[in-house]
Amino acid sequence: MSTPSFEPTPDHLELKSWLHTFAADVIRPAAAEWDEREEFPWPVVEAAAQAGIYSLDFFATQGFDPTGLGIPISMEELFWGDAGIGLAIAGTALAAAGVSSNGTPEQVGEWVPQMFGSPGDLKLGAFCSSEPDAGSDVGAMRTRARHDEATGEWVLNGTKTWATNGGLADVHVVTAVVDPDLRTRGQASFVVPPGTKGLSQGQKFHKHGIRASHTAEVVLEDVRVPGRCLLGGKEKLDARLARAREGGGARRGNASMATFERTRPAVGAQAIGIARAAYEVALDYARTREQFGKAIIENQAIAFALADMKTGIDASRLLVWRAAWMASQGRAFDSAEGSMSKLFAGETAVRVTEKAMQILGGNGFTREYPVERWARDAKIYTIFEGTSEIQRLVIARTISGAPIR
Repeated sequence: MSTPSFEPTPDHLELKSWLHTFAADVIRPAAAEWDEREEFPWPVVEAAAQAGIYSLDFFATQGFDPTGLGIPISMEELFWGDAGIGLAIAGTALAAAGVSSNGTPEQVGEWVPQMFGSPGDLKLGAFCSSEPDAGSDVGAMRTRARHDEATGEWVLNGTKTWATNGGLADVHVVTAVVDPDLRTRGQASFVVPPGTKGLSQGQKFHKHGIRASHTAEVVLEDVRVPGRCLLGGKEKLDARLARAREGGGARRGNASMATFERTRPAVGAQAIGIARAAYEVALDYARTREQFGKAIIENQAIAFALADMKTGIDASRLLVWRAAWMASQGRAFDSAEGSMSKLFAGETAVRVTEKAMQILGGNGFTREYPVERWARDAKIYTIFEGTSEIQRLVIARTISGAPIR
């Protein structure tokens, strides 16, 4: 049985150096502009594609790293560069994870390559789960999928919200209800191919942070997709629904939750990248900024704050790496380790970026320094892909076995 090792291999160190250089030379110089523009940073993503970063091969290689550390290392470095641009590069991977988590090998082979495209011909993927009245409460989902027996097609109707790349994407992965009586166990995921009629972009959101990442509603009006677009296939769905109607079947079988379970450690790694960026700027500033005749790092209040920041970042990384390693080994999160990693890293990012602003004082509140942007970016990590409250609920239910609400 494999045992965990958190000593990065030479390949990991090479990966980290390569991505750090790209983040420093390409992402950071463009970050402020695209944050202000609040537009998808096509030129930067194209540069990532040219470098081999925005590609199916890159994400597959890191995703199949037997140590589990490839994705966390990659996410930390890209998001150290900038969270908005980082999410523009990594957002398609969430849709790809939705297909990988719920689809057949044939479906993965058909749809995932179409989400990335190639340099000079970029494509995007979007994962569509949340709805205006169904965010944390996935059981309140209203988007419906009806099977048309005559044609073998599925007909989707509803509105999705908070979709990264929503409406802009070429391939959308949509979670919908096929049996309302079964609530979360009556849901399934569907691929909506490029150019499908009836799918349109609704409201584009203007956000507090991660503003270079495109976030919008996705409206589905009598969207017809072939039967092969039901992830996992109809036979598997029918069997699962039958078990659920009989009172059996795992409650963990929800399509959206299967995707989020796989991605939570990666999301935690993104938060670590933001926190580390802010810590490094604050540390450098504290060493060089003088007040009352000495560097401010010589003040215990500042030094202790930096000590806490560094401790939180390293603890977050260990939680993320543990969860990523467990996932790579096929180990169950018996204590909700995936949720632990996302919860702790997200809240650490908020604390660290806010403390960095405080250390920089008035400078930290201006756009002359990037910490105010990083503080805005960090906040989403206590909200999306499961709020901090939901993560605590998942952890509490898992460790207690009680139906905590």
